[in-house]
Amino acid sequence: MKRALISVSDKTGVAEFARKLHELGYEIISTGGTAAHLETAGIPVIHVDEVTNFPECLDGRVKTLHPMIFGPLLGRRDLPAHREQMNLHGMQPIDLIAVNLYPFRQTVLQTGKSRQECVEQIDIGGPSMLRAAAKNYQDVLVVCDPLDYDRVIENLSAGEAGMDLRFELALKVFEQTAAYDAVIAEWLRSEAKNAGLNLETGATYTPSYIHLAKLRYGENPQQGADYYQAAIPVPGSLTGAEQLSGKELSYNNLADTDAALALVREFDQPCIVAVKHANPCGVGICEELIGAWTKAYECDPVSIFGGIVAANRIVEADVAAKMNEIFLEVVVAPDFTAEALEILKQKPNLRLLKLPDLAEGFCRKKQKDILGGLLVQDEDNEADDQNWSVPTQVKPLQTQTSDLLFGMKVVKHVKSNAIVLVKDGATVGIGAGQMNRVQSARIAIEQAGAKAQGAILASDAFFPFADTVTEAHRAGVAAIIQPGGSLRDAESIEYCDANNLPMVLTGVRHFRH
Repeated sequence: MKRALISVSDKTGVAEFARKLHELGYEIISTGGTAAHLETAGIPVIHVDEVTNFPECLDGRVKTLHPMIFGPLLGRRDLPAHREQMNLHGMQPIDLIAVNLYPFRQTVLQTGKSRQECVEQIDIGGPSMLRAAAKNYQDVLVVCDPLDYDRVIENLSAGEAGMDLRFELALKVFEQTAAYDAVIAEWLRSEAKNAGLNLETGATYTPSYIHLAKLRYGENPQQGADYYQAAIPVPGSLTGAEQLSGKELSYNNLADTDAALALVREFDQPCIVAVKHANPCGVGICEELIGAWTKAYECDPVSIFGGIVAANRIVEADVAAKMNEIFLEVVVAPDFTAEALEILKQKPNLRLLKLPDLAEGFCRKKQKDILGGLLVQDEDNEADDQNWSVPTQVKPLQTQTSDLLFGMKVVKHVKSNAIVLVKDGATVGIGAGQMNRVQSARIAIEQAGAKAQGAILASDAFFPFADTVTEAHRAGVAAIIQPGGSLRDAESIEYCDANNLPMVLTGVRHFRH
């Protein structure tokens, strides 16, 4: 008679699965709560301590960690020496296991759980059994997901599970246990950070993500794409947004919306950010959100068409009416009034996203894939006004300070080389992603037109030559802010002094690649 070992935390469908295995002639070995659950359902069960001749102990921490369990799981049936040793020790083969793991992730996401309560939900025996069975997949059919119960029964009822299915289910085990351990490591890292511990770790880096959706395609129709959420959700993350209306979100929608959220979080004042192709095309702050909308829109009425808009305040009817005048792909905000929703839903394809904790979003690590590797860095959160200096003879006016800081907050979210022109809490010109800085400046100045007169210019990195400063002065720019640090800083400073142009050096570079 064949044997199946069933020990599950998630008991969804397990009684019916076990019943069908019993009908197919399997003896069922089980543990603790699973055994009780199956017996209540009228399914005959062999308790694990009858197999091990050793009682469950230490509050259930030790029950399956025993040679009489792991020998039957790891013994290869194709090796005579293994069969002889199993017979010698009275090890009856286990042909199938159905195991899923303690709900560690669900526990740490609950509020009020102590560290020890979380630690108790770190499964030891479950992953060990799964890995053992998966290693010996040719002989042991391993099931770690209740969604696979039906097709396993279907295959067994037809005769025997084929090697392709066995291999697939074994792979699934290692994917699941790797993700499980990664969540534990991530939680332990957060515990260490919260305790102020500076640990010597990081020799390996294994983030864990949960699949949310298969996207229609990636950046282009010929590219497949998937959408994942961090296993331990991040407050304010786009993955936690509720979609209130509109079409399915695309890969580019998600990438651009995330970029818009990253920038809008920079501001405490009511703010509107418009993004196109991952670059802001308009940013405005004001005492009222409608004023912020007007400023963002007027920066670039052409590029905002078909763009992504993020607001850091509840969208009301006045703002919604203005948004509804143009074609937008996505609007994300903490919430929308009923009147605003009624207006915006007039366009059934417009994606409306509600993200109440939008302002809480904070990314500790930024990741970038490279072929065969991963780059990981801290988020760019250095303040620009902590150590800034003014090397020019003319100092910026007090009234220009807010625009100088506003410009640097925006420029660090623009692809490098980046130049941003700002006036009165609004971007008026943005030059992004050029191979030289003066070209970015020319683009921003051309876009600003007459609004460049009296604006401030912000640069994400230093000026290797005075050419950008020259272009800014000719356009009527009233003040400049940049990191400094070039060997030729003196040239830019001398030009500013000769033309009564104030310039601030922050000492903080903001490349964004």
